[in-house]
Amino acid sequence: MRLIFAGTPEFARVALAQLHTAGFEIPLVLTQPDRPAGRGMKLQASPVKQFAQENGIAVAQPRSLRLDGKFPEDAAAALLAIEAARADAMVVAAYGLILPQWVLDAPPLGCFNIHASLLPRWRGAAPIHRAIEAGDAETGIIIMQMDAGLDTGDMLLLEKLAISPDDTTATLHDRLAAVGGRMIVKALELTSSGELVARKQPESGVNYANKIEKNEAVIDWAASSALIERRVRAFNPFPVAVSTLAGVPVKFWQVTALGNTARPESAVPGQILAVGPEGVDIAARQGVVRATRLQKPGGKPLEAAEFVRGFAMQPGMVFQSTAVKGEGS
Repeated sequence: MRLIFAGTPEFARVALAQLHTAGFEIPLVLTQPDRPAGRGMKLQASPVKQFAQENGIAVAQPRSLRLDGKFPEDAAAALLAIEAARADAMVVAAYGLILPQWVLDAPPLGCFNIHASLLPRWRGAAPIHRAIEAGDAETGIIIMQMDAGLDTGDMLLLEKLAISPDDTTATLHDRLAAVGGRMIVKALELTSSGELVARKQPESGVNYANKIEKNEAVIDWAASSALIERRVRAFNPFPVAVSTLAGVPVKFWQVTALGNTARPESAVPGQILAVGPEGVDIAARQGVVRATRLQKPGGKPLEAAEFVRGFAMQPGMVFQSTAVKGEGS
């Protein structure tokens, strides 16, 4: 089976690697244009592009696929490349561009999407983050036959995955990526043998995983300790939860909600209650948050015991639920 693969980040690279290892013929990869990244803001190829180049696969990087859109020349070039690939199907994973109808119709077997949620819950751009933030007990991978809607296509394969209490977006992403790569190989093999059965998505339970904005990472200490803890996990590794202390932005990489620790009635949200080797205890609106891994500007993430040796903080000081310029904005 000949495939076109469309994807951009590491999640997609894992699936592409699995398909390549499984022996599928992949004449063309579509991925987002190179973006500036790192301290020097140099243009950097996506993980998918890097894999394609390492394995001799042709790459196209249109800014848009809409023939009537802002970059019609890009779309026209992509059309020629897709036609020349003579693919049986297209596999899409975290590509980042909307596929117009002409793309969906181009391969005879259509377009297969690897989606990291239990649809119809968490349609959209950030299903892993939103599942952790919401406190979901499970998530999963669905292989979907794409249509013109936003993650509305028929479901072809589904596998559930439990969300651990200490999962971050980083750890859950890696587990889901591995499952997605394995499942897309299975789905295409079943398609070849005519054994794949499509099912409509349920009409109830639809909600959307909006794209993560950097300003969401500013910790709202007026929230409950449980919600703060989930958001810290959801925003690890990006954009990373942040709060300011004495005008200095501090990133929170790991916290624990202390449900069995009494919060003094006189404490205000964001107030430091205790500083010790086990962590920094901070008052939330309900409950107490213990920060155990922190980072200051220009530094690296440190365990709390080491962090407080190089950053002056003491009980009574108050973290602010506002962003410092350049952080969380």
